[in-house]
Amino acid sequence: MSTTIRRYVQAVIDQAGTEAQKEGAASIEAQHLLLAIAAEPEANTRQVLSAAGLDYQSIRTALQREFEQSLGVAGVSLAAFGAVARPGASHARPTKLGASAKLALERGLGKRQSELRPLHLLLGILRAQEGVVPRALATAGINQPELTMRVIDALTVQDD
Repeated sequence: MSTTIRRYVQAVIDQAGTEAQKEGAASIEAQHLLLAIAAEPEANTRQVLSAAGLDYQSIRTALQREFEQSLGVAGVSLAAFGAVARPGASHARPTKLGASAKLALERGLGKRQSELRPLHLLLGILRAQEGVVPRALATAGINQPELTMRVIDALTVQDD
């Protein structure tokens, strides 16, 4: 893995830890990686996300809606609890990767050790078939297979 991609992945994981901390999460999950990627100034990932109508705030909004819908399925309404939307920020920033983050990293970066690019990490997140990220993207009206193909197309263009 090149020094450049290693630095990028570390920056994303660090930012994802901050995102997890804001939610009071005990570990870094795929949704935190996605938020971190959207917050990073890397041009190719930002361009692909932007073309799909996604930026940091729209992803955060989609994740909030997914959270509310998941609670609704369990019979819990946030309206009954007032304005509280999520647990508060924890004091310590999580550094441990949760299962969905580990899988995203493995899917995106695990088999390719040369010529890795930031888009590979995004691809690893988007290849999830179930979980918070696919539900949040669906909630936002994003066609996940189409977005995944955009990432693959962008990687192909970079390879040429």
